[in-house]
Amino acid sequence: MKCVREKEKLMLQGPSAVTLGKFNGLHRGHQKLINRILEIGKQGYETVVCAFETPARKLLTGAERYEILEKMGVGVLAELQMDTRLMHMSPGDFIEQILVKRMHAGWVVVGPDFRFGYQRKGDTAYLKEMGKSYGFQVEILEKEKDGNRPISSTYIREQLNEGHIEKVNSLLGYPFSTTGEIIHGRGLGHTIGIPTTNLIPPKGKLMPPNGVYATRSRFFHREYLGITNVGYKPTVGGEDFLGVETYLFDCHENLYGVESTVAFYHFLRYERKFDSLNQLKEQLLRTDVSQAEEFFAEHSFMKTYSKG
Repeated sequence: MKCVREKEKLMLQGPSAVTLGKFNGLHRGHQKLINRILEIGKQGYETVVCAFETPARKLLTGAERYEILEKMGVGVLAELQMDTRLMHMSPGDFIEQILVKRMHAGWVVVGPDFRFGYQRKGDTAYLKEMGKSYGFQVEILEKEKDGNRPISSTYIREQLNEGHIEKVNSLLGYPFSTTGEIIHGRGLGHTIGIPTTNLIPPKGKLMPPNGVYATRSRFFHREYLGITNVGYKPTVGGEDFLGVETYLFDCHENLYGVESTVAFYHFLRYERKFDSLNQLKEQLLRTDVSQAEEFFAEHSFMKTYSKG
């Protein structure tokens, strides 16, 4: 998949099938739009996801979004920074300069609340009107819903902030995860017989509340079930950064320096401070691990995922 991060370098041969939005999360609503342009793409159109970039914290990092879109089969990801010039571009200029001259759009697929151009004055009605003038088709897809509520990044952030991981995963259509390089921790896990892996979430990545979760970790092509603590390790003295520490079931490998993706499946408890390391060990091994294994067994994870 080709990725273009500067609009000056965005020059496609066309014709293209384009969908536009922030695509923060690539949730089920976004997937509906993307799957539609992929279907149109079978008619000979270049498929383009045009994402408007803002400095807000995100459900997906750029690398995570790229990986998902590439697996879906998208041809081009255009990441347009919402700088002063783009923010002040009129809806008409955006269509003429970006959609027509640079993307050679033949089809444009968006949701019903899509807005664009200076002060968000461009809407779907204007887009359709201009499509007739410039010769591109416009298709408006209804929003994907969870019950009566439209699925949106705002809705997912609300659920993530509450620690409702199962709901988050249902809205996304895939497990919420974070990726990073395994780093050396304090080594206290080894001293109490519970060796763990440690990583730091990417900057700008939204994370669930500090606490313990049932998770699945991936290294290369291997997967391990486990429990993960998100937080600052209050029992052993907090570091000045948010960490993701995972105890992997039945894993005895040296994984330092290896990139890992930790997928979250179930909230077990909030982070808390224990009076001693022995109390922490008791909580982890007798309660947290037991509850996680029970969750995995109920959801057939023990059969679906290997332990190494």
